[in-house]
Amino acid sequence: MRDAGIVAAIEAAGGVGALARKIGIAQPSVSNWSRVPAERVIAVEAATGVHRSVLRSDLYGAPVDPSVIPPAEIDELDVTRSRQYALLAILLARGPDAELLARVATLRGDASPLGLAQAALGEAAAVANVERIEREFFDLFIGIGRGELLPYASFYLTGFLNERPLARVRADLERFGIARATGHSEPEDHAAVLCEVMAGLVDGRFGTAPGADREFFEKHLAPWIGRFFADLEAARGAEFYRCVAAIGRTFVAIESEAFTLAA
Repeated sequence: MRDAGIVAAIEAAGGVGALARKIGIAQPSVSNWSRVPAERVIAVEAATGVHRSVLRSDLYGAPVDPSVIPPAEIDELDVTRSRQYALLAILLARGPDAELLARVATLRGDASPLGLAQAALGEAAAVANVERIEREFFDLFIGIGRGELLPYASFYLTGFLNERPLARVRADLERFGIARATGHSEPEDHAAVLCEVMAGLVDGRFGTAPGADREFFEKHLAPWIGRFFADLEAARGAEFYRCVAAIGRTFVAIESEAFTLAA
C-alpha cells in the first residue's frame, strides 16, 4: 500500500507516468514505490511542489500545516543551500518540462552575484520553449554518440569514464548508508547525482555526522565541478543552460570559500 506522501506526489504530478517523467526515471520504478525513497525526496519536491515533510514525514517530521517549510532543527542557511543543490540536480538530470520551467520562472534575486544569476535564470525560464530546451539538453549532455559535455567526475579528473573517482564516490556513499536509487542509470559521479547527494547531506535527511557535506564536497565536487560549470557556460550549444551554469559556478565558488573559512 502506498503511503500518503507518494499518493500526494502522484496526484500533484498528474499520475505515475507524469511523476516518473518529471524526475527523469522509468515509470515501473515509481510504480513499485510504496513511499518516496529518501534519495528522491528533493527531486520529487522540486518537481511536484509537495513539501518534503509531506513526502517523508518520518525523515522530516509532520508539520501541522503542510505548507510549513523546513524542520526547525535545520538552519535556514542550510535549507537555502540544500534547495540550491536540489535545483542544480534536477536541471542537470533532465531537460525541464513546462511545469518545472514555470516554477523556475518565479526565481528572483538580489544584487549579489548569485542573486543576479538566479534572476537571469528566472527570466530565461519565463520565455523558454520546452522543446527547444529539451533539444539543448540532448545536444549538450547526450548527443549522437556523445554530447558536447560529459558531466562526470571521472572524465574531468582522468579523461576517461568510470574510473577511480567513481569508485571513491561509491565508497563514500556506502559509508554514509546512501543507496543507489532503483531505476537510476547514471553513474554516481554524474554532476546531477553529486548535487542531489549534497542536498541531502546539507539538510540532514541522510542522518550523517556534522561536516559530512564539507567532506563530500571537498573530495568529490571541489576538484572538478567548477570547471564543468565554466565549460557549460561557454558551451556552443548552451542558451538556457548558460544561465544554469552561471548559478552553478557562482554557488560552488561560495561553497568553496565558506568551507575554507570554516576550516
